[in-house]
Amino acid sequence: MKTAPTYLGRTATRYLRSISRNLSTPLGVQRTFTSTHCQKVEASLSSTGHPEPPPPPIPLDANTVSTHREERLLLYQKRIHPVGSRRRRAAIQSSDNVPFEQMPYQCFQEARRVLAEDREEKLAQITQMRKRISHWQNIPAEEQGGEATKKGKLVRMQKYLEELKILADVNDPVIKKRFEDGMGDMNRPIYRYLADKKWRQYNRLLLMQRISQHHIVPDLLPHLDPTASVSLGFRRRNVQPGEFVDSRVSEIPARLNIQVYDKGERLVTIAVVDPDVPDVQTDSFNSRCHFLAANVPISPTTTSVPLAKLSKDKHVVQSWLSPYAQKGSPYHRLVVFVLQQDGTEPLDIAHLRQYQSQREGWRLKGLMTKNQSLRPIGVSLFRTVWDEGTDGVMKRVGVEGVEVEYVRKRPEKNVYKKKDGARYR
Repeated sequence: MKTAPTYLGRTATRYLRSISRNLSTPLGVQRTFTSTHCQKVEASLSSTGHPEPPPPPIPLDANTVSTHREERLLLYQKRIHPVGSRRRRAAIQSSDNVPFEQMPYQCFQEARRVLAEDREEKLAQITQMRKRISHWQNIPAEEQGGEATKKGKLVRMQKYLEELKILADVNDPVIKKRFEDGMGDMNRPIYRYLADKKWRQYNRLLLMQRISQHHIVPDLLPHLDPTASVSLGFRRRNVQPGEFVDSRVSEIPARLNIQVYDKGERLVTIAVVDPDVPDVQTDSFNSRCHFLAANVPISPTTTSVPLAKLSKDKHVVQSWLSPYAQKGSPYHRLVVFVLQQDGTEPLDIAHLRQYQSQREGWRLKGLMTKNQSLRPIGVSLFRTVWDEGTDGVMKRVGVEGVEVEYVRKRPEKNVYKKKDGARYR
């Protein structure tokens, strides 16, 4: 007797299993053709027949938002930045919300007691140093060896006084917590010290690397030692040092955030220079001024400087010229310089407009030579290259040469190259 093929036996086994699975399911659970709602829709209806209202939105708190979506909603709806790190805010949601100063750890409280005693000693030294400074200020310069000796002594004593102010609070955990949460008062020396230290650990190193990489020194200045942080942006876009920016984005004036780390208000001059303008006649490059403003006030707490909102009568010497790079030319470096005016009197804007009216061939060294009180304290830069929107930007600005394309010359043959020996045979 012949046996059934193997594939027929497997098919029959699958068929019997499906039948047994259907018979084991209760008939009341099976879904049949009907005109009523499905079970999920029926479950969402209340007793009155109306759908239940959606759950209320979760309140947004700057101390507890822990997702990227909640952070964006908080910034969009309330214009408030989240406090601290995301991991810290997520931990606060599940904690008992105990104040930081009352953390129930014996070692932590003992350390705070030791730090409080050290702070009292530093405050006593600060009081004593202030008395000494007041005493030496009242003594005539003739009894101290001259005016220069007296001034040098007072400068050293004032510097030591500022160091004592920092040492009094540098180890306080509450101070560090407020600084990390972005709630520090820049009018206090300790917060300026911590901000300067944080900037020098990474951002200043990155800036100096970009300055060296793009040869800002010595192309524009022989020496540069930034002491202020300069952040650059266009509308809502922040620009990193050396980043390429679309010509349509940079068509509007930039906004600057200039953070200084020493006390007091001062006046600065802001200049935007393009040192990569092709010069066909000399077969080299020239520079162009894209913006120049003077007598701009800044301080440790007043950092925002939107160039579009500067007064044309009091500050602007040359208005914003949209950066552009003609077709075929290499990328252009747009360098933003912040120069501090050390003089007691503000610069004469009318006088500056007379001899700084020429954009082409403008030199930063020439401006600093004629105004000895200018000292560079901050710098930032971005790059631009020919893109799909450059021709429109040049037409709107009124620049000639939109259809001009720069082409590199072919290198000349080397006349000293060794000749082929076959011609001498």
